[in-house]
Amino acid sequence: MKLKVSVIGVGHLGSIHAKLWKQHERAELVGVYDVNTESAAIKAQELNVPLFDSIDYAIAESDAITIAVPTSEHFDVAMQCLQQNKHVLIEKPITHTYQQALTLIEEAKKRNLIIQVGHVERFNPALVAANEYNLRPLFIETHRLSQFRPRATDVSVIHDLMIHDIDIVLWLAQSSAKSISANGVAVLTETPDLANARVEFENGCVANFTASRISAAPMRKMRIFQKNAYLSLDFAKPSIEVYRLADNDEKSSGVPAMMLGQIEQGTKQKNIVYEQPTVVQSNAIAEEQKSFIASVLDNAPVSVTATDAAEALRIAEEITRIIESQTTDL
Repeated sequence: MKLKVSVIGVGHLGSIHAKLWKQHERAELVGVYDVNTESAAIKAQELNVPLFDSIDYAIAESDAITIAVPTSEHFDVAMQCLQQNKHVLIEKPITHTYQQALTLIEEAKKRNLIIQVGHVERFNPALVAANEYNLRPLFIETHRLSQFRPRATDVSVIHDLMIHDIDIVLWLAQSSAKSISANGVAVLTETPDLANARVEFENGCVANFTASRISAAPMRKMRIFQKNAYLSLDFAKPSIEVYRLADNDEKSSGVPAMMLGQIEQGTKQKNIVYEQPTVVQSNAIAEEQKSFIASVLDNAPVSVTATDAAEALRIAEEITRIIESQTTDL
């Protein structure tokens, strides 16, 4: 059985989704829709699929819909899909506001429908490789920097870039946020273009986030510190480096390792080991789609749930509120 999928919104990300759905062996791309009919017609012609003349028609012809419209429209389009009993894969952030996300969650629950959210970095090969280690972070530091692009200015840098790392950190920390502090500035737009936030969790984990969309050079890095290990992830390459303590008699994991020295730990002597695990290259959006199909057709667990995405959005809103309150005080 193939899942009939349409894509609503074929801008930058929507076009990628459409192309990958066209190639997916378990999906049938039944068509695309966009308010910009001229560019949508070009995309439909490229992929040799119908161009729908309305959202209603796109939804009616589909089992599931990828929503890649501007964030401000996520809620209305997703609600329309859910009310017609269609599963949805929504680009991040899930909605414009946290309360809208809660409303979608209730609607999907009532109708037994799946919402998966496009926090695509969950599928980044570097993070997948890091999962082979027993991740129990005590401190996490993230840097997500990009050059200015006018297409993403309908939301702040917190909702555009930082929210990727907020989602990952929440997933890694597995704990509720206890306190949040933040600073940020609007430089080229009316919302923060540069922001830094610190989140302390109930379990003691601490995370520092830095995000900028006015950087000279792009960067997507995360450093994870935990008992006996430090992991450095580069989401852009993607790659991972690991420094950790290992017992002298530890069996080889198959990962090439270099011993950097030894250290006394209580009555034991441990090796300081450097490893560079193999990162299996893959297309993160294709993996995201694969996961979505598995959830819809095979009842597999949803990889990035609406509840996950709503909590990331709630934290992003709180960071934004803190920054805006500082601006108001100036």
